[in-house]
Amino acid sequence: MAASIMAGIPALKELSADLRRRMDQAVADFQANLAATRTGRASVHMLDQVKVDYYGTQTPIGQLAQVTTPEAQLIVIAPWDPTTLKEIEKSIRSADLGFNPISDGKLLRVPVPPMTEERRREVCKHLNKILEEHRTAIRNVRRDGNDVLKKLAKEKKISEDEEKRAMEEVQKMTDEEIRRMEDLCARKEAEVMQV
Repeated sequence: MAASIMAGIPALKELSADLRRRMDQAVADFQANLAATRTGRASVHMLDQVKVDYYGTQTPIGQLAQVTTPEAQLIVIAPWDPTTLKEIEKSIRSADLGFNPISDGKLLRVPVPPMTEERRREVCKHLNKILEEHRTAIRNVRRDGNDVLKKLAKEKKISEDEEKRAMEEVQKMTDEEIRRMEDLCARKEAEVMQV
C-alpha cells in the first residue's frame, strides 16, 4: 500500500490507527468463524463457538478440556474436571452442529459424520451470511471514520482537500479488508465443497 495520507497529518494519525485496528479486528473475528466452520474433516476449531455453562459462566470448551482429533472423522474431548463432562456434552448437543457426542464417563468422543451435498450447501450459505455480517461491521467502521473526518473539517482542524483524500484512503482501506475476507471465504467454500 502507498504511504498513508492520514498518517502524515497529526490530527488524523490516531484516527487512521484506530480504523485499521477495528477493521483488522473484524477480519480476525471472521477468520475465527471460518476456523470453526465444519468441513469434511474433524478439526479442534469446530467447537470453538460452543460455550459451556461452568459455574454460571459461559466458557469455551478449550478452556475446560483438552480437545484433540486423533482421526480425520473424530474429535476427542478430555475434560480437566470430570464433573463438567455432562455439561460439555449438553452444550455440544444444543449447539446444533449436527454432532452426537458419546460419553464413556471420562472422555467425550464426537464422531464427525461425512457431509452430504445438502449440508455442504447449507454451510456455504452460512459462510456467506457470516461474511455479510462482517462486511457490514467494516462498513460501520468506515462510516464512523467518515463522520469523524467531516467533524474535523467542520471544526477547521483539517482542510477540505485533506478531508477528501482521507475519505478516499478510508474507502481504500475498507475495500482491501472486504476483499481479504471475500478471498478467505472463497477458499473456505472450496474446502467445504471438496468431497
